[in-house]
Amino acid sequence: MSAIPDFTEAEQQLISEILLERYKRLVPWQLAEAELQLDPGSQQLTLCPTFYWSERHAEFIVCKLGASRFRCQFFYSEHEQFGTGRDIYDDLGDCVVTLLQVQADHERGRSGVHAGAITPDEDEYIGPTLI
Repeated sequence: MSAIPDFTEAEQQLISEILLERYKRLVPWQLAEAELQLDPGSQQLTLCPTFYWSERHAEFIVCKLGASRFRCQFFYSEHEQFGTGRDIYDDLGDCVVTLLQVQADHERGRSGVHAGAITPDEDEYIGPTLI
């Protein structure tokens, strides 16, 4: 299998813009690599380019699995790791926005606040209206 290409400048810029919109400030991030098992039928690990940031007591990663193929998760510790319920995204923007939405929902749940029972503040992520 050929090496997976790194995140492009455009992909890095897209994630940065989404983070800026979410947190209303520049969020430090870094590029890294993660070893992932891409084929469930194989024990082989593949080195994947990874976009990493940390915010609001959570760590976030978006891994590039190939051209227009992404996987994401957030975690608080080695024992508290969460995904979005979807293994692979073909749109980077959808991947990052969904990751941020799921983490915001999870954060509210951890604090004992349930959806619909809160007043939005400037730090809270408010997702798109679905019709």
